[in-house]
Amino acid sequence: MKYVVVGGDAAGMSAAMQLLKHDREAEITILEKGAYYSYAQCGMPYAISGVVASTDDLVVRSVDTFRGKYGMDARVYHHVEKLDTKAKVVSGRNTETGEEFHITYDKLLIATGASPFVPEWEGRELAGVHTVKTIPDTEAIIANIEEGIEDVTVVGGGYIGLEMAENFRLLKNRVRLLVRSRQVAKMFDQEMADLIVEEAERHDIDILFETEIEAIYGDKSVSSIQTNKGSYDTDLVVVATGVQPNTAFLQGTGVKLAKNGAVHVNEFLETNVRNVYAAGDCALQYHRVKKAFDYIPLGTHANKQGRLAGMNMAGKHRAFKGVTGTSVIQFMDVTLAKTGLSDRDAEKLDVLHASVTVTSRHHAAYYPGAKKIWVKLTFRSDNGALLGGQIIGEAGVDKRIDVLATALFNKMTVEELEDLDLSYAPPYNSTWDPIQQAARKAVGKLEELAESE
Repeated sequence: MKYVVVGGDAAGMSAAMQLLKHDREAEITILEKGAYYSYAQCGMPYAISGVVASTDDLVVRSVDTFRGKYGMDARVYHHVEKLDTKAKVVSGRNTETGEEFHITYDKLLIATGASPFVPEWEGRELAGVHTVKTIPDTEAIIANIEEGIEDVTVVGGGYIGLEMAENFRLLKNRVRLLVRSRQVAKMFDQEMADLIVEEAERHDIDILFETEIEAIYGDKSVSSIQTNKGSYDTDLVVVATGVQPNTAFLQGTGVKLAKNGAVHVNEFLETNVRNVYAAGDCALQYHRVKKAFDYIPLGTHANKQGRLAGMNMAGKHRAFKGVTGTSVIQFMDVTLAKTGLSDRDAEKLDVLHASVTVTSRHHAAYYPGAKKIWVKLTFRSDNGALLGGQIIGEAGVDKRIDVLATALFNKMTVEELEDLDLSYAPPYNSTWDPIQQAARKAVGKLEELAESE
């Protein structure tokens, strides 16, 4: 069986390893448009600040490992530009040599990921204007830093924007964060996002709301930006305004795409075209809480989808059970985490819902070092089914968001969440865990709602 994988990072190589495991006669060709295989994109902001010592540390397995140890035909600088699903041929060109290639397949995996979206600003081609997606992107920013910079502008208030703001601040740069809307981190509800703003203010990160770049100025490199609210001198601009799936080559192939270009797949990661699969940041994911397909490009999803795509391509059938949209990041001295639906999400979906928020401590208040933690639960107002959770705090956030993610995956109610047997000792928790404190409050709110009807 001849397998072709387009894309050599998380989804693609997770699939390739499963093909190797489950089909000993597999002939595996991987086409990667860049020079690097299996690297940790999520670690890039920390390599920029030096928390991670080198970009070399981000490479999980080199292309030589896949070639030598695993016997794969792992190619670099192979940019796929066309797919013929009837002839089962992928075509493109080598971006180093310009040479064209045409490769046949029996089964194909599309794992092309996504690319940063950069608006059509005047001056966006200037040196010092960066995105953060690949190792070369990261190395270009590091080189810029080594040349000497003082003022940094980060465009975009999502996870990448916050992580980049944090890591430039760790380097003692002046940092401004431009946010197009009235709220930073729109995956959170407003009152939780306000906590993020407070943390930014504590660390002298300027957040400029309802602010958009109109032009970038400089001779050969950026020296200032013009926004709808004024101009600012700056030495470096990082654009973190979202990503677009790398699926332009699928236009006209018959492969079904969403409005944003992401590939539709079923539970076995199959597209609507026979023997063509898709996984990772170029594909949709089924959202278990929304009960609909969604686009949430995260490394966890890419690795899981890729692994299962490889298994299914090799004939070992296993379904992808979907996601709850769980994420966690560090921002200065706090951790920000979310799973499932926010109030805003529930409103958009027209779901009957209510919510509660509690402020607690991450372990017993009398034990030294207890840190504040904020927990918000969103739940159905008719039957108490948990819909989502948001947690922000200096400690203990990560383990609790995973409890909520597990509860969501298993369709638990807030009453069942209250009943969970969670661990307790003063250095780790209170007798009532903060999420159970929130669950208890939610149960009380449900009772009030029932009485008022």
